[in-house]
Amino acid sequence: METYLVGGAVRDKLLNYPVSERDWVVVGVTAEQMLEAGYRPVGKDFPVFLHPQTNEEYALARTERKTGRGYTGFHCFTSPDVSLEEDLRRRDLTINAIAEDAHGNLIDPYGGQEDLKNKLLRHVSAAFEEDPLRVLRVARFYARYHQFGFRIADETFELMRLMVARGELKELVAERVWMEIHRALKERQPEMFFRVLYQIGGMDYLMPEFAVEKLLDRAVEVLNNLLDKSEEAKCRFASVYMHLHESRLLAWCETYRVPREFRDLTLLVKKNIGGITAELAKNAHGMLGLLESLDAFRRPDRFARFVIVCEAAFHVEEGSDNDFRVGNLLKDALRVSAHITAADVDANLQGKAIGDAIAVHRISLIEQLLEGK
Repeated sequence: METYLVGGAVRDKLLNYPVSERDWVVVGVTAEQMLEAGYRPVGKDFPVFLHPQTNEEYALARTERKTGRGYTGFHCFTSPDVSLEEDLRRRDLTINAIAEDAHGNLIDPYGGQEDLKNKLLRHVSAAFEEDPLRVLRVARFYARYHQFGFRIADETFELMRLMVARGELKELVAERVWMEIHRALKERQPEMFFRVLYQIGGMDYLMPEFAVEKLLDRAVEVLNNLLDKSEEAKCRFASVYMHLHESRLLAWCETYRVPREFRDLTLLVKKNIGGITAELAKNAHGMLGLLESLDAFRRPDRFARFVIVCEAAFHVEEGSDNDFRVGNLLKDALRVSAHITAADVDANLQGKAIGDAIAVHRISLIEQLLEGK
């Protein structure tokens, strides 16, 4: 039984980039032998096992044969005779096809170290085009490593473009598309993910509205303004997808199984960003009304995300030198008034009168805030 560290852990260690998880390939054993050694099987599609102590994933060396369309149309073959080189050949990029043995020696049959040195994202073999999900994966890796000067190899870029032109992105499973978008949003330069998809024609299939360069430019400008304010994928998603029409946004989120909290934050921004005006800063009643419509008193964390996204959009409209005064006042208004509850009003009040009394008290505090500004 020979085990090798593979994939991202090896790649990122060579790049001095943070390693988030470790994956292993096992050569020379059967699934039965893995079970006898105490490994726990996971999934049904591939021979993957969890280590009995570390819970890290150990996969049997395998080869694959294309049997149908899309991400799942593969037949997986495992055998003790499958070599490490054969297993590495089925991987997407050369920089992901480097292995490390128990002694720290690197096995690199496809030139991954040289491509790391040359800052090149290059596919391993013609097997790349059998899986359309790899188009999105390369775009995501580009979003991660562009900051270091990486580029997509010309032949890989052309292959991605041809795969899109053949309509292969239509075969992707919705959940896998969302997974790649979600991961891309958390990368260092998520703009590059969208730029690559635009350049190869992928927007026509995945996000038709952003196939219009002007709209894409505006969306990524807001996204870039947001990057230093939030690393949360929810905020970054809202900064991009707030530019879709509401009906299209709802349909897109349903198609790709986008989590509700992503959708709801984006809708909140779309519906309420127009209410953050200079006049609002003079109107305590209006500020309280907006805070209530945003459900800010019950959901302050979501409200904070709302303000962050609105601020990023504001700086695109007004310029980075302009202070987001109204948004900051809204945060202050919530801070000074959120502690007011039913316990702070006349105990003899009932029903709607309690809510009215709370509102009066909160408005008074917000007015005092505005007078002091």
